[in-house]
Amino acid sequence: MVSSSHEAMHRIFQEDPGIFARTFDRLGIPFTDPVAVSLLPTDLTEIKPLERRLDTLLRVDTAHGDSYLLAVEAQGRKDPDKHGSWAYYLSHLYAKYRMPPVLLVVCQEESTARWASAPLHIGPPQWRTLTIRPLVLGPHNVPLITDSSTAARDVPLATFAAITHGKHPCADTMLKSLATALKTLDAETATIFRELTELGLGKSPGAQIWRDLMAIDLSFFRSETSQKLREEGRAEGRAEGRAEDILMILETRGLPVSGDARERITGCADPEILRHWLSRAVTADHAEEIFAEE
Repeated sequence: MVSSSHEAMHRIFQEDPGIFARTFDRLGIPFTDPVAVSLLPTDLTEIKPLERRLDTLLRVDTAHGDSYLLAVEAQGRKDPDKHGSWAYYLSHLYAKYRMPPVLLVVCQEESTARWASAPLHIGPPQWRTLTIRPLVLGPHNVPLITDSSTAARDVPLATFAAITHGKHPCADTMLKSLATALKTLDAETATIFRELTELGLGKSPGAQIWRDLMAIDLSFFRSETSQKLREEGRAEGRAEGRAEDILMILETRGLPVSGDARERITGCADPEILRHWLSRAVTADHAEEIFAEE
């Protein structure tokens, strides 16, 4: 029987597929950020009466023109039969779509995550015909997000982290930070991630903590304070995005960026100043030139 926590663990990637690239970038396995994502049918059943169904299947298109399939499986416990299913999923997807598939397994138990991380070799020892190497996210590698400002910068990742670490001693702090971060969102979006969190926590110790937090008057989401926080959050997000654009232009043009220059760019919160720096970055002969007076 599929549990609510199982559903939330993979459904969150439908809400924000970018969690995948952002998380693995922190783990030193860079994936290009998606520019387009399509939700594909998860039914992999053949003509024969044997049903095989993925949890979530996404097509990811990148700015470089590359595309790949992201198959997300939520795994609640060790299951040796899953190895054969995963091999089938990946082979079938490649044959059907002619795109490289990536298998992502998400777990809430560290022992299950480490079991799922082990590569699966198919074939005799002297000649491995097929090797399955899942990417795995679980308590062993998903970051703990205990600061509300950090959670507000990436609510989907903070939600996924809170679900993953529902049994962690810091679950209380993480959930309080997430609850605060939700107040920076509009009511509709906040509701989506509030419900995903509740589903994902299931019967873990963090579930009651979350219910108690959500029992607080939710009219805050419509208050003037909430509106101010949302506006501040949007401004901060625009500033961060513009700073990243400046650095990308400078680096693409082959201009060295010193530590001081990088710190000055990323530390600036004034969108108007950053806009000027962005326009100068296109023609500057060196990075420091963007800071020159008008």
